[in-house]
Amino acid sequence: MPIERRGQQSGGVHGIDGRAERALGMTRIDILNLYRERFDLRRSEKELHLQRLTWISYARLAIFAVGIMLAWFVWETDRVPWPWLFVPAVVFFALLWIHAGQNDALRRCERAELFYRRGIARLEDRWLGEGQTGAVFADSLHPYAGDLDIFGEGSLFELLATTKSVWGRQVLADWLRHPAPSAEIPRRQDAVRELAPLLELREAIASEHAEVGTDVDSQALATWATKLPERTKVVTRLAVLLFSLTNLLFAVTWLMSWTGRLPFLMTLIVSTALVVALRPWARGVLTEVEEPSRSLGVLSFLLKRFEREAFMSSLLVELQGNLATDGESASGQIHRLGRLVDYLDARRNQLFAPISALLLWGTQFAFALERFRAAVGPSVPRWLSAVGQLDALVALATYHFERPENSFPEIVEDDALFVAEGLGHPLIPLDRLVRNDVRLGSKNCLIVVSGSNMSGKSTLLRAIGVNCVLGLAGAPVTAEKLSLSPMQVAASIQIQDSLQDGISHFYAEILRLRQMMELAGGELPLVFLLDEILHGTNSHDRRIGADAVVRGLVDRGAFGMITTHDLALSQLAEALGEKACNVHFEDQIVNGEIRFDYVMRPGVVKKSNALDLMRSIGLEV
Repeated sequence: MPIERRGQQSGGVHGIDGRAERALGMTRIDILNLYRERFDLRRSEKELHLQRLTWISYARLAIFAVGIMLAWFVWETDRVPWPWLFVPAVVFFALLWIHAGQNDALRRCERAELFYRRGIARLEDRWLGEGQTGAVFADSLHPYAGDLDIFGEGSLFELLATTKSVWGRQVLADWLRHPAPSAEIPRRQDAVRELAPLLELREAIASEHAEVGTDVDSQALATWATKLPERTKVVTRLAVLLFSLTNLLFAVTWLMSWTGRLPFLMTLIVSTALVVALRPWARGVLTEVEEPSRSLGVLSFLLKRFEREAFMSSLLVELQGNLATDGESASGQIHRLGRLVDYLDARRNQLFAPISALLLWGTQFAFALERFRAAVGPSVPRWLSAVGQLDALVALATYHFERPENSFPEIVEDDALFVAEGLGHPLIPLDRLVRNDVRLGSKNCLIVVSGSNMSGKSTLLRAIGVNCVLGLAGAPVTAEKLSLSPMQVAASIQIQDSLQDGISHFYAEILRLRQMMELAGGELPLVFLLDEILHGTNSHDRRIGADAVVRGLVDRGAFGMITTHDLALSQLAEALGEKACNVHFEDQIVNGEIRFDYVMRPGVVKKSNALDLMRSIGLEV
């Protein structure tokens, strides 16, 4: 039989695979305790930094008061020489520097505290609504994303997306939407195994910078970097530099009364005319860099952090190699771009604005940005791709570390199959998770699941689909053991109608079924998951239509599972003989209450609980 009965609650723990910096065999409780200890430690450090900041603030105020008193003695009496004024000034600026360092340390502790708080919430299954939902990646036309809760609140993406960067989120979303090539999956698995125990690395990534917001365009920096810079004549750049220096020179000589104001006014008029002529070009250059510059701090840090790690798995070594440059490191180049943007923003400072106007600051930095783009721009997309993949792998490693009871699937290429032992749904809390064994493939092409309402039929479909998605992305799965071949997943579980498009639920479902038929003829074998197939029409048409659809999918080499309340559809399995089977879920009435054990059993269900459910909520039937 393709299905075996399994009634136990999940709970076995297998430890952590791969090279580890810490002991093997940690359970979820061990990891939870570790997170709590580190959370308490970072909170204590935060309180210490707050106390230090308070004392530094008091010290600055005291030094400022001492400086005022000393200045009075210097100017009103002859008892204190004026060089003594440098002492409180130096001390005051030293305290400012120390204050900035303590404030940065405080922010790192706050972000580390948040990192562990969210980790504790995930381990305690309280993570819903706390993370990135990935709603921006949702696509109603995708063959399974909406049906399997891949994106949205309480979704698989929200559980997995501990990414730091917008590029990591984009890569993770792509991995969940598209199966990886079969040769790539083991490489991702090895990378995840290697990264899983590196808790210090993940804390450092989470602590150093604030997370890049969801409103940042992941393609903005790459688009800016690869745009061909407009060529400007060397004589124009030299003229801008010459007049900026001349403006400053004559401004100083005029203020020092060494020259009159006429030379200064003449150079200012000429330089202003030059800036006005270049303004359309310069404004375009400076405007284009505003959106990409919002993520430079995080990108520079991630590049620097990944550059210095000593990786061993082939994929991590390859991605790290993509960060290499002939001269300056990728992190150094992006840091230089960040400095250019920071210096450019200085022109908005009210105190510096007059000086920046004399130095033709904006135009000068427009030239500098174009030189950077010409020299470094072609390499930026490669760096972003590598950082995005590394960030996504770190997120999967976090999931692996926090779910030690999960396992990596075995990827099988010589046959189309999905064979799971102890399969469960990753979004169901561990204490409520019931596991079942499932066998699907070219030799077991169809399972028809019957059963009462709320008995677990749809959850089983989602468990199969979500674990396929995880396994084909290179992540561990919620199963004791899983053998999986490269495949395309398609599901019809949560089909939605559309009032705006004038599409009914039934029409939306048959559009999805047509999409499945098209996918079934593709390069990868298709696994289809159909919940209450064609329930939007009458029983006669439903039986005929379901039979035709399922046979058409199977004839194209697809395999999968369908659920139904219509016991007549159980004949589909009987018609396919040994390549198909019927299974069911049951319920029991105990003291007037309906109870479910969510355990699959062979054969067709013998009863329905619809009337019992209606009576249980007070309907008189």
